[in-house]
Amino acid sequence: MNKIDRQEAVIFLMALLFPVLGCGSDDTVTDGSEEIVIPQTGYSTPTHYPGMTLVWQDEFDGTALNTADWVFETGTATNGWGNHELEYYRPENTTVKDGFLVITAKKETFQSSAYTSSRIKTQGKKAFRYGRVDIRAVLPKDKGIWPALWMLGANITTVDWPACGEIDIMEMIGGGSGDKTVYGTAHWDNAGQHASAGGNKQLSTGIFNDAFHVFSIVWTASSIKWYIDDVEYYVIDTTPAGLAAFQKDFFLIFNVAVGGDWPGSPDGTTVFPQRMIVDYVRVFQ
Repeated sequence: MNKIDRQEAVIFLMALLFPVLGCGSDDTVTDGSEEIVIPQTGYSTPTHYPGMTLVWQDEFDGTALNTADWVFETGTATNGWGNHELEYYRPENTTVKDGFLVITAKKETFQSSAYTSSRIKTQGKKAFRYGRVDIRAVLPKDKGIWPALWMLGANITTVDWPACGEIDIMEMIGGGSGDKTVYGTAHWDNAGQHASAGGNKQLSTGIFNDAFHVFSIVWTASSIKWYIDDVEYYVIDTTPAGLAAFQKDFFLIFNVAVGGDWPGSPDGTTVFPQRMIVDYVRVFQ
């Protein structure tokens, strides 16, 4: 039985026996000498939707990142990736094992940066226009931690940002109530000026580090809708001429930033390492 078959069998049994969020004890994955705790609870979504076809997926079933679909971004870029982030992105901070992608943010000095992490993207490999994107993940936590699951316009190399457009499927600013709040946002160019619109959703109990949640968008020629665990929390009308960027191809980016203009720096309450654990990404059209 493959991973998807096992998942659908588990979902079926959970639906019979438990609420949608399920139950169970945590599991572990060993990464070298480190033991990574993998929650066994959380929300799941199907591999089939009426009227849609699964056009691409990564279930992270291998032993390394699939470089046919993904590439690593490394270093600090200009001004800390344009946000004054504090981490140095390295491939070594990404692990694929036992059906999970794990991006680890560490407090360690490397190339004059005080922290390391990973940033991966499908640019030049996979790009999509419209459809539904589902990403099942457990998020890191604590002050100064900034995980993101997002998309950029594939034409960024010719028109630059924000003219290429940006779709933030999920961003979280860790620390306090931030550990239970996520944001979905669209960015674009409005007559030469950066424009954005978005919403946020807060958990009623617990934080996003406790269990798996599914972060989704449903993107059509006329709108983008954001969901957590199949509950819509924001929608934007993309039909105005100024939002034409969202009628083009986009690629995916997953990363865990440390520090930056939005979250601020880690403080004495921040525990390292911090990890974002991704179970799957699926694109339907």
